[in-house]
Amino acid sequence: MLSVVVVDVAGCAVHGEYKVPGGKLVVVDLDVVDGRLSGVRVSGDFFLEPDEALEAINGALTGAPADADGEELAARIHSGLPEGARLVGFDAAAVAVAVRRAVSKASGWSDHEWLLVHDGPQTPLMHMALDQVLAEEVGAGRRAPTLRFWEWAAPSVIIGSFQSVRNEVDMEGARRHGIEVVRRITGGGAMFVEPGNTVTYSVYAPVSLVAGMSFAESYAFLDDWVLGVLRELGLNVWYQPLNDIASDAGKIGGAAQKRLASGAVLHHVTMSYSIDADKMGEVLRVGKEKLSDKGVASAKKRVDPLARQTGLAREVVIERLIAGFRARFGLVAGPVTDAERARARELVESKFATREWLMRVP
Repeated sequence: MLSVVVVDVAGCAVHGEYKVPGGKLVVVDLDVVDGRLSGVRVSGDFFLEPDEALEAINGALTGAPADADGEELAARIHSGLPEGARLVGFDAAAVAVAVRRAVSKASGWSDHEWLLVHDGPQTPLMHMALDQVLAEEVGAGRRAPTLRFWEWAAPSVIIGSFQSVRNEVDMEGARRHGIEVVRRITGGGAMFVEPGNTVTYSVYAPVSLVAGMSFAESYAFLDDWVLGVLRELGLNVWYQPLNDIASDAGKIGGAAQKRLASGAVLHHVTMSYSIDADKMGEVLRVGKEKLSDKGVASAKKRVDPLARQTGLAREVVIERLIAGFRARFGLVAGPVTDAERARARELVESKFATREWLMRVP
């Protein structure tokens, strides 16, 4: 769990919101007096019975230390609820997140003006570098928060920052199929991509957007809009902790995230649009231990692509995702600048294309 950075809000009313992924909105207004929560007022579009349970929640949180973590806050709520209370569309943990977001003065999606990047195909190495550059630019305040959809110029296997090359990739299989192996700056598992076969996007945002949340909580929070759009396309989807987007028929995609020292959060997702499962099996090494908690016998059976589930062209799926984001939060064009692209090219040469980076975990 992440610790909460408590902003100096003594004597000031603060406001926090948390939309439960797949659930309801929880809103908390409170004051901080002498390092403790005061005047706590919980509200939202959730359902709660009996009515007096709301005041019980407010009372349970009043007097709690302003730097209390989510577990302590949730425990206070549980202990204060009347017997038989029913919380529908939210839970004590969601209220705790809203409290932490209020105390840390978190921002919401609609507090920012969002830019869209959807350039032409880029090499795998350029995609790795652009992720770092755009995240750093947002953290430094030189670029507004940005949503970027990726287009691929070549097939690739992208391994997580901490993965072992030899454990994850069959290099002979990759060479045989002309697939470039690169390493990204986020953790998580390996991605197998071919042009036209995946839908990949990155979100670059100020860390304030996920303030008061653990990594686990922020994964579902940052992708809730995607689940909403996919449901509008007729899919029955949900978030499978820690970082998978799942459906009735199997996994659709996976997410990875990094919080940079510059003050930005980088969150990206790759969803399968179509897949050559046999080729993937010849390139990726997926061990039995990784599959042990998935209830399936092979990596091939884990993935159910968007092409089959939606019947829509890949370009249409991306258009619908962009339109869904724009309708929820606003979105205007914000192409990669010449300076950003030049910096990315420098990073390709100095970092991402080097053997030292690729083989940092051999």
